[in-house]
Amino acid sequence: MDSWPVSPVSRSGPELLAIAEKLRHHDIELELLSGPLQGIYNPSGHRAALFAFFAGIAEPEREYIREKSLEGQAAARKRGRHGGRPKLFDDDMTAYARSLRERGVAVPEIARKLVIPTGKNMGRHPSVASVYRVLADDGGAQPGS
Repeated sequence: MDSWPVSPVSRSGPELLAIAEKLRHHDIELELLSGPLQGIYNPSGHRAALFAFFAGIAEPEREYIREKSLEGQAAARKRGRHGGRPKLFDDDMTAYARSLRERGVAVPEIARKLVIPTGKNMGRHPSVASVYRVLADDGGAQPGS
C-alpha cells in the first residue's frame, strides 16, 4: 500500500469525502504530518469513521472562517478602510494627466511627466497602461494615441 502525504486535505466536508473515496478506490493511505492525529491512516475499514469525523468538522469550520472574514471586511468598510491595492493616482495626478491629454500630449509622454506620490513605488513613473486606465475612466484616451 502506498503512502501519499497531502496538505491541506480539503476545503469542505463534501470535498474531503470525495478525496477519501478516491484514496479508498486506489488503496492509498493518508499521512497526517503534524497535529494531534499525526500518523498514517487507511480510509478503508474501521478508519473510515475518522474520515467521516473530519468531514463533519471541516464544513462548519470553513463556514465559520468565511463568516468571520466577511464580518471583518464589513467592520473595516464602516471605518473607511477598503481592501485591495492602494490607488496609484491621486486626484492631482489624475487632473494633471487629463489636462495634458486635452492639450494633445501623447500618453507615453504623460506617463514620463507623472511621478507616483506615495507607496512602495513613490518617486517612480506610472506605466503607460496605468495612464490609459485613468484617462479611460472618463473616455479621454484611446490606445495607440
